[in-house]
Amino acid sequence: MSVAFRREGDDEHKEPEFELPIAVGPNWVTPRGLRLLGEAVAQIEAEIAATVDAEARKKLQRRLRYFHTRQSTADVQAPPADGSVGIGSRVTYRLGTAEKTITIVGGDEADPALGCVAFSAPLARALMGAEPGESVEYQDREDAIAILAVATDPETQA
Repeated sequence: MSVAFRREGDDEHKEPEFELPIAVGPNWVTPRGLRLLGEAVAQIEAEIAATVDAEARKKLQRRLRYFHTRQSTADVQAPPADGSVGIGSRVTYRLGTAEKTITIVGGDEADPALGCVAFSAPLARALMGAEPGESVEYQDREDAIAILAVATDPETQA
């Protein structure tokens, strides 16, 4: 029989497992973001200790390496003292006719469904540094976003 038709085993046909991708750029976080990273590390370590399946342990260890890296490179950002938009700010803005409120956070604690947007997202980048009463450019439109209110989100500071 030709070698082309011979099957050695399932392992040779598996896709290689790579490390979880780390976002390029700074790892800015809020105090809550740093706490959440620590909680994730503790949870994964407990799961590893309770897991006997070797394959499941490898996947958990891969996740643990990711969160250890994120935890060790975290740069906790204080909210801006001057009232401008920054990490940890709750921003109310108007885009077109819609008025919305978001909180700008670190990448690992972002959850757009809950109104938490990563500082690296295009919307957050457009808002950073702005103050209430200002209008900022967004998606190549001048004065696209009107900043209505800015405050430190107390939840991000815990």
